[in-house]
Amino acid sequence: MIKILYEDNHLIAVNKPNNILVQGDETGDETLGDQVKQYIKEKYEKPGDVFLGTIHRLDRPASGVTIFARTSKSLERMNKFFAERQIKKTYWAVVGKRPDPLNGHLTHYILKDSHKNVVKALDSLSNRSKDAKRADLDYELIAEIGEHFLLKIDLQTGRPHQVRAQLARIGCHIKGDVKYGFPTPNKDSSIHLHCRSISFEHPVKKETVQITASVPNEQVWRLFKGINDD
Repeated sequence: MIKILYEDNHLIAVNKPNNILVQGDETGDETLGDQVKQYIKEKYEKPGDVFLGTIHRLDRPASGVTIFARTSKSLERMNKFFAERQIKKTYWAVVGKRPDPLNGHLTHYILKDSHKNVVKALDSLSNRSKDAKRADLDYELIAEIGEHFLLKIDLQTGRPHQVRAQLARIGCHIKGDVKYGFPTPNKDSSIHLHCRSISFEHPVKKETVQITASVPNEQVWRLFKGINDD
């Protein structure tokens, strides 16, 4: 059962579980979009196809706030907001190393390898990496328990796999993320990366909207229960 975080005639936001695709790929697996369409179809008794526009994506093994557009007008405006960086996105990540310094700003250049579906976070551009895109984020250590360190990440850009690659670049690998260097996978193939909140101006109502998603009910996330209570 999907968890609805926000819903009106223009937008719908859900808390994406780990290990579900936002949008279809070559696997043909059911997607979050499929589930949301079915929810709308049943709730509003829509006889035909349901329009649902994908505004942004979360990596399959990650969780958290995911927003869809219910009209083409909202989709166009929200895409514009994302392109112009008018959307504030905050992530939480549990990593295996305390960052040094404990908070800071990271700038790297993201170079994508489409064949392997991985990216590299480079410290600078070169002739061989001229196609790389600049990626910026702010991070802050907000809690630690044993060898688990909870970081809050505020994104300034939205590059593919940006958080995963940039944190790996500074040695703070996300728990379970073997693709980017964490030594062991999580049993369910998830990673401890969660889109905690997104805030923006509503594309039609012109009011500020902030959407927050609780973390998965899972052992490591439960270590930080006092912090993540909504």
